[in-house]
Amino acid sequence: MSGGVEWALHCCVVLTTSSEPVPAARLAALHDVSGSYLAKQLQALSRAGLVHSAQGKSGGYTLTRDPDSITVLDVVQAVNGAAPAFVCTEIRQRGPLATPAASCTAPCAIARAMAAAETAWRQTLAAITIADLARDVEANNGPQVMAGIGAWLAAQDA
Repeated sequence: MSGGVEWALHCCVVLTTSSEPVPAARLAALHDVSGSYLAKQLQALSRAGLVHSAQGKSGGYTLTRDPDSITVLDVVQAVNGAAPAFVCTEIRQRGPLATPAASCTAPCAIARAMAAAETAWRQTLAAITIADLARDVEANNGPQVMAGIGAWLAAQDA
């Protein structure tokens, strides 16, 4: 999983604190990350319809939906795509003791185990929303943290 997923998730969580568009440069400064790399993640979120990009002097990014309706899996898929993490290459059909293709009518034990793990992983991420993450931040650090982030993002001296 790319580092862009982490950056995109953090941006989505902090965007819950603002009703006004937040410039990409402000989000990059908040997280002390590369603005150009973060812009790519924000573009991926925009293409997926998770954030809206407004142009101009007061432009920036806002969430397109209620944070309770955006899942962690939505963000992961926006940034990394929907392809599975594991792709079976049928290695059992190679080498001097290769299993004949005709005998490989079902996925092998390794492919089944990886598919089960993928399903569990995706189900877990689909059950966690951006709102859940924001509530966890508040539960761990107090409500003043999210309010402080919102105030910092809104500050005009950026």
